[in-house]
Amino acid sequence: MRSARSWLGTPYHHQGRLKGVGVDCAGLVIGVAHELGLSEFDLTGYAPRPDGDSLMRLCQEQMVPVTVEQLATGDVLLFKFEAHACHMGFLTSASIEPASLIHSYLPRRRVVEHGLDQVWWRQVAGMYRLPGVN
Repeated sequence: MRSARSWLGTPYHHQGRLKGVGVDCAGLVIGVAHELGLSEFDLTGYAPRPDGDSLMRLCQEQMVPVTVEQLATGDVLLFKFEAHACHMGFLTSASIEPASLIHSYLPRRRVVEHGLDQVWWRQVAGMYRLPGVN
């Protein structure tokens, strides 16, 4: 989680990929994966509100789906808002209670870490592990 935490405070910027300069939720996951040498994958040209089906499909193609029983620190949670999967972030503790999340959060205009309450857990649309993470 050290790598993800090093992005804390980075301003929100749609399709951004630069630590300390600007990043969105997908860019944070991509940036951390690149820093750790886990993936060279990137994605650009998406709308500010991504198509939920496309985002979920990309998560399934680029990461390893996990169950709630398999969740571990550093796994990626995909969230749905208004019935569409459109947001993601890193789980920062393996236990569900109290769990927390690091993500680039538009309402806060930056990368933040905060607790995951039941409202957030109800929005989880998928759980994934970056390839190469044990």
